[in-house]
Amino acid sequence: MEVLKRAIMQQPGPPESFALQLVQEVIKPQKHTKLAQDENQFLENVLRVLLQEFVSAAAVSGEKIMQFGQSIDVTETKTTQGNIPRLLDITLYLCEKEHIEGGMIFQLLEDLTEMSTMENCKDIFGYIESKQDILGKQELFARGKLVMLRTCNQLLRRLSKANDVVFCGRILMFLARFFPLSERSALNIKGVFNTSNETKYEKEPFEGICIDFNFYETFWGLQEYFSSPTSVNHAPAKWRKFTSSLSVVLNTFEAQPLSDEEGDANNLEEEAVNFSIKYLTSSKLMGLELKDSSFRRHVLVQCLILFDYLKAPGKGDKDLPSETMKEEITSCEERVKKLLQLTPPRGQEFLRKIEHILEREKNWVWWKHDGCLPYEKQPMETKTVQDGGKKRRPKWRLGNKELSQLWKWADQNPNALIDPQRVQTPSIMEYWKPLAEDMDPSAGIEAEYHHKNKRVYCWKGLRLSARQDLEGFSKFTDLGIEGVVPLELLPPDVRSKYQAKPNDRAKRSKKEETKATVHQAEENQIAVPATEIDGEDIRTDTTATTMEFDAAAVTGTQSGQTPDELQKQSSDNDVGQEACQLETDAEVEGPSRDFSF
Repeated sequence: MEVLKRAIMQQPGPPESFALQLVQEVIKPQKHTKLAQDENQFLENVLRVLLQEFVSAAAVSGEKIMQFGQSIDVTETKTTQGNIPRLLDITLYLCEKEHIEGGMIFQLLEDLTEMSTMENCKDIFGYIESKQDILGKQELFARGKLVMLRTCNQLLRRLSKANDVVFCGRILMFLARFFPLSERSALNIKGVFNTSNETKYEKEPFEGICIDFNFYETFWGLQEYFSSPTSVNHAPAKWRKFTSSLSVVLNTFEAQPLSDEEGDANNLEEEAVNFSIKYLTSSKLMGLELKDSSFRRHVLVQCLILFDYLKAPGKGDKDLPSETMKEEITSCEERVKKLLQLTPPRGQEFLRKIEHILEREKNWVWWKHDGCLPYEKQPMETKTVQDGGKKRRPKWRLGNKELSQLWKWADQNPNALIDPQRVQTPSIMEYWKPLAEDMDPSAGIEAEYHHKNKRVYCWKGLRLSARQDLEGFSKFTDLGIEGVVPLELLPPDVRSKYQAKPNDRAKRSKKEETKATVHQAEENQIAVPATEIDGEDIRTDTTATTMEFDAAAVTGTQSGQTPDELQKQSSDNDVGQEACQLETDAEVEGPSRDFSF
């Protein structure tokens, strides 16, 4: 540690000129350019002890820690630098070049802020802001983003939101630039309100104050609804109380309009002074605050934010306001906007900016409602164009690179197009293997990721099974697509579910025997001749009944048909009877299998 301390205090020049050699001298690593895990841990402990020593020495001397040891004059750069910034610069350089672990610099910054007073933390945070580009590089950001977030949150907890407004704003602006917009840690996903920000005001009137104390209580009582809009939305009684209180305040604003002179006198935009973000609630100041244009604007903008939340998109049916509530919101919103227009200075311009901000806020609400999808796009690599800035288009033999390479490959291998391995149909076992793995409970694959949800995969599998495995294909109607999978691919506990039972086999064989008997009877019926025609006389076979012959003869005689026409009609009748018989058999046998898919 003494070697490292002496180099920080006395070694001139930038860190890149001696930092790596210094670490190799102190640690003696196994590799020349990158430390192992235990070596990184040892170096981190040394740096943290050395940092604590510098902070203690600065506290004893009464100097600011970021300026302690600033008497060292670096002759090459003609500038002076404290010991602690020097230590941080050396560590940052080693982390940037990946000689040491990338999160080490963030750990040192966190330790430094914890050991320092708030006055010194402002200087430390100034150093962090100056190194933001290096700290934000991907190789460092991935290792230290959580440490940096924890450091900034600890600083915000230590700061006073009323007295350290500027420093809090610097920290929030840094976090907004340091983290990407889609970083979920910076988003209020659930839309939780800061109900701890309570506005305290007087509950009893003081003697000798000429102001309506009821109006005073009504005015400051609105802050309770502004801090928690959800209470207004879900409680009709609170909504009625809020609208009545707001109506009283708006009536007072309308009855006491501000002149342009009063608006210019209270214009805080042109005053170079710091002011608090919370107004004083003393009843003695109520009359002066009502004449302040900035004070009125703050209250009116709070009303617009509340109305915008109640109408915000992406809410469920339970959170949406009722029709009566919507009408009251619209009425109050119009009054508030009209008052903003009449509030000097530049009321119309101010209202237009507020409406634009609220419209942009709706986009953020929709983005959070959709799950905060990342929308950053990686920058495209710009290639330098030579030859006077003219970009030459490459020439290919067949129009593009892929076709040219394919043609060249075919020329070198003439048998490529007739190779049997070029197009090969997979086997049943190979094709259904992914679906069989999905059906295995031990695999733990969720149902939404199963192959049975892919229509193209199932369609191809059914075509393949119809050609190679007709028995498995026949199970599709009863068991679905999972029943087509060969039983050999399924585990034993799943196989029993899709294996044919003995009773089912007996019923299937009995059904096939019944079907064969019906077909045999149909063939015998077709083979027996119904009539024989010889000249003009009609002679019936012995198997035909007398009633059938008489009916055919009478019908033929009455209609005046020839013997040939009678024979044709008799054949058509036989075919019709066969069709009716087939339909009857089908109904007896049961519905046929449907192989459509």
